[in-house]
Amino acid sequence: MSQTAREPHRHEVIVIGAGVSGIYQIKRLTDLGIDAIVLEGDDDLGGTWYRNRYPGARFDSESYTYGYSFSQEVLDEWDWKERFSAQPENLRYLNFVADKFNLRQHMRFRARVNAMSWDEDAREWTIELVSGESYVARFVITSLGPLSMPTLPNYDGMAEFNGKSFHTYHWPKEPIALEGRRVGVIGTGATGIQVVGELADKVGELKVFQRRPNWSSPLNNSPISKSEMATIRSRYDEIFAQCAESPGGFEHVPDWRGFWNLSADERREFWDHLYTEPGFAILVANFAEIFFDEAANQEMSEYVADRIRQRVDDPVLAEKLIPRDHGFGMQRLPLETNYFEAYNRDNVHLVDLSEAPIERITPSGIQTTVVHHDLDVIIYATGFDAITGGYDRIDIRGVDAQSLADRWSDSPRTFMGVLAHGFPNMLMVAGPQSVSGSTNFPRAIETGVDWVTNLLAHTRAGGCTRIEATAEAEQRWVDEVVRAHERMMFRRSKGWFTGYNSNVAGHHEGTIRYQAYFGGAPRYAAHVAEVAANHYPGIAFA
Repeated sequence: MSQTAREPHRHEVIVIGAGVSGIYQIKRLTDLGIDAIVLEGDDDLGGTWYRNRYPGARFDSESYTYGYSFSQEVLDEWDWKERFSAQPENLRYLNFVADKFNLRQHMRFRARVNAMSWDEDAREWTIELVSGESYVARFVITSLGPLSMPTLPNYDGMAEFNGKSFHTYHWPKEPIALEGRRVGVIGTGATGIQVVGELADKVGELKVFQRRPNWSSPLNNSPISKSEMATIRSRYDEIFAQCAESPGGFEHVPDWRGFWNLSADERREFWDHLYTEPGFAILVANFAEIFFDEAANQEMSEYVADRIRQRVDDPVLAEKLIPRDHGFGMQRLPLETNYFEAYNRDNVHLVDLSEAPIERITPSGIQTTVVHHDLDVIIYATGFDAITGGYDRIDIRGVDAQSLADRWSDSPRTFMGVLAHGFPNMLMVAGPQSVSGSTNFPRAIETGVDWVTNLLAHTRAGGCTRIEATAEAEQRWVDEVVRAHERMMFRRSKGWFTGYNSNVAGHHEGTIRYQAYFGGAPRYAAHVAEVAANHYPGIAFA
């Protein structure tokens, strides 16, 4: 029989995605004895850490705060080698966890989901794969990840380039010979900044095509010695407790002394300290006022601008690398290693697209309005259709065959980032309007997975087969998301925080998409805990 003629595969729960959240989710489900599997479109597990193999890809959360906290055995057995671990080690870690708990037996690879449709009479979802196979499940849990849908620009001639070209998300598995090559990087967001810093001294010539500069600060990575790892292991309870209290889910917590209670010299001395601290300390261990007070943010921005000027030899070039359209911390902050120093090298050149836009890609390189750049390799570091992109690529049809993409065309609508009215029995881990898009991801997804799993256990214990967020509860949460968003100074900045992203088809510049919850991880955790403690008001059980 052909695949399409076969009876569909049946399971009580199907998880879509075998990344960081999907791995933990299937662990929780199988521990409860639930008949569940994971469908993963790639040919192995890992999600973002399977796909993003580009040079420089690594954590920007401290490694020991990014790893799972659910298993004492894993905490005891795994040694992190670097404060900010690189992609190969991160993928080894996820494989270590999956293999330790024998989770691969519950995963189906090369199983990319094309469509999902809800059957109201049967109270179940039918899932169609690209391969033609189909699955049926009572419940579907989406673990799609907030940055799983890469976006490419739409330049003429992209298919005509004779050299190698690819998005960083699709970096080839096989090694690429870059020594002595002429390489172009399009994009200076978080990924582009990592790539440039890593490749500057490894290629013949590097041209960086910048549409808009981004604020960036040092990663300040370092090795973790065996003795330091032993200390970290002894402090795990304290570390995770501190992450739970931090608005960003990091080990860093805001400074509450008050921006204006200190003198300008005292503030600068404090920033000098934070600038040499690891990771997001400069952002989330800073004064809270830099996110709400325009004058405070302007002073902070000027401090970081001065730091950039100190690191770039050419003063004219330094000014081109300093953002003018948004303040520090008003977009997703990239962390860098030797990014600004890269421009002091003779083989690295900035192409300012505000002065010379790209006209087209040619067989031999990139033609701007001013000059042609001969290249052997083009790297598209052009970002992602963030938060909702993974959902948009699946044709999801709920009650009365309504389309989720249509319902979310202007902005997503969810109940706590977990449920969407009109789409029963579809639960989202790290979904739109949850806290996962705005905080340290694994800390957020453990909260999300645990909550979803407990909701399922409650549903099964009550003998129910259908759950759905009420329209009223969904609207209350959307209102909460909007309130939290609108009090932030970045509320009108361009980028995936706000949905002002002209790279994404269908997302119009100037239209806000309330995609993530910016009320902070502790506030979000309190919200979901209260709902569970009160027996899930806002959810209709049947």
